[in-house]
Amino acid sequence: MPGKLAIVPAYNEEASVGFVVDELHAHAPDFDVLVVDDGSTDATSRAARDAGAAVLRMPFNLGIGGTVQAGYQYALERDYDVAVQVDGDGQHEAGEVFTLLEHLRSNPDVDMVTGSRFLSIDEDSHRSTRSRRLGIAIFSRVLSLVTGQAVTDPTSGFRMTNRRGIALFARDYPHDYPEVEAVLMIHAHRLRSAEVPVSMRPRTTGVSSINASRSVYYMIKVLLAVLVGLCRARPVVEPGDRSPVVAESSI
Repeated sequence: MPGKLAIVPAYNEEASVGFVVDELHAHAPDFDVLVVDDGSTDATSRAARDAGAAVLRMPFNLGIGGTVQAGYQYALERDYDVAVQVDGDGQHEAGEVFTLLEHLRSNPDVDMVTGSRFLSIDEDSHRSTRSRRLGIAIFSRVLSLVTGQAVTDPTSGFRMTNRRGIALFARDYPHDYPEVEAVLMIHAHRLRSAEVPVSMRPRTTGVSSINASRSVYYMIKVLLAVLVGLCRARPVVEPGDRSPVVAESSI
């Protein structure tokens, strides 16, 4: 019977990953939980196992892109029909998983649903720092123009995909800071995405890798990656076929 998987990428999240797994078990009991430990130097893997999660440990630190892709490969190999990304730092509320699932189930033409902080009317929902919100606004504008639909929270890592999304991301997933590029990938491969309003919390432990001094660098790097992505080969799609198929290169 097809199942549902929660993919939890984690790097040195010993203090929070157990809480994340416990919350998923309590609020999304239909989902199996996989913690992908990105070569942590602390006891992240042990904390995840103690909380009852399956653990896939990377041999060294790959970065968020490689870690998440490993989770999608796990989902594809085990024939899951739904996968949701949930950060290991506690920002994403497990109670919102079914908000994403309800939208995905009720809209069979949608392949990826993203939880957006900026569609929520909850004033207490965490919306990131001012410098990051500026970058998010720029990414939102660019992606909205490229995809032809409103994109309000392109840096959200709280996403759910169906089988087509799992197959795409298992084969190819952006590295470094992948959230923005993943939206472009879905569009480029003729799949469909949507956003739903969710509430988020500030991270419970640790420090984000994107601080104020790195925000400008991050913004420029991601915009360049988007421009490169626009030049990549487009998939060949037969009439009536919505499966993601990459076009053969002529080089």
